[in-house]
Amino acid sequence: MTDPKATAGRAPDPSVWVPEAVADDEDDDDMPLSLRLSIADALTLANATCGFLAVYFTTTGVLIPHLTNSGDVGVVRNNAATAVLLMLCASVFDLFDGLVARKLRSSAMGAELDNLSDLVSFGLAPAYFVLVWGMVVGDAHEPLSALAATVVLLAVVLRLARFSCVSVPSGIFQGMPSPFGALTVVSIVLLELPFFPTLLAILGVAWLMVSRVEYPKPRGPLAVAMLGWIVLGMGMLTAWAFDAPGGELMLQTGCSMQVVLGAVIPLFATARRVHAFRDHRRGIRESRTETAEAPSPSRS
Repeated sequence: MTDPKATAGRAPDPSVWVPEAVADDEDDDDMPLSLRLSIADALTLANATCGFLAVYFTTTGVLIPHLTNSGDVGVVRNNAATAVLLMLCASVFDLFDGLVARKLRSSAMGAELDNLSDLVSFGLAPAYFVLVWGMVVGDAHEPLSALAATVVLLAVVLRLARFSCVSVPSGIFQGMPSPFGALTVVSIVLLELPFFPTLLAILGVAWLMVSRVEYPKPRGPLAVAMLGWIVLGMGMLTAWAFDAPGGELMLQTGCSMQVVLGAVIPLFATARRVHAFRDHRRGIRESRTETAEAPSPSRS
């Protein structure tokens, strides 16, 4: 052990241990990569923020006015639209954080941040929206709506967990993506159909999220189309929130198209797989036929 008095006035010995508390001149570049946030991580955190604010507006603008009988219909509609708009914004951030991560870089916690943020924005927020919907519709339906909300939340949890540990072919998702599923669930609620058809449709979306049905990943032209569809949905919601002429019809049309897309997209993916399988079988048969018809080599 080195005596501090004995070393006073001498040049520092590099072999002597120096406590970390004394080494206060460390450069920021020595920070571990796992503790740095990239641009993609900032977009992911914005996604989580939008999900939390969607829960906030659903509570303060829809649930509390219903419980206290103190809400104007227009104000409640504006707050409900704001909650859905925030979920749409969360889906935009979720779309761009993946694109930015592929173009630039992502931190070591990028995947974990993405899963946690998706759980808030596309699991908790839509499930809570379904729960509040059941409470507003009537006390008799509240237990069933709570059950449906729980199923939606658990479906997103299972889907995100499976996405982290199951490898799938490049370019596809196995099961309905959670952002698409969340927007479909909210669209079903906004359609204002009778309670039990709405409940069954919500449970159907939850099943699609945990199923093995294939959905294409939003890349290239598909990502542009998705972004355009989200922006169009924002416009429809805004028109509905401010009671613009035709706003109700536009919202109903947009929600119906969202639900139809959720059901039709896997049909196209399934048809593509069937055609690919048939082409593969046809190629095998043609190869066997050519092999059988080829002349055998002559013997010497």
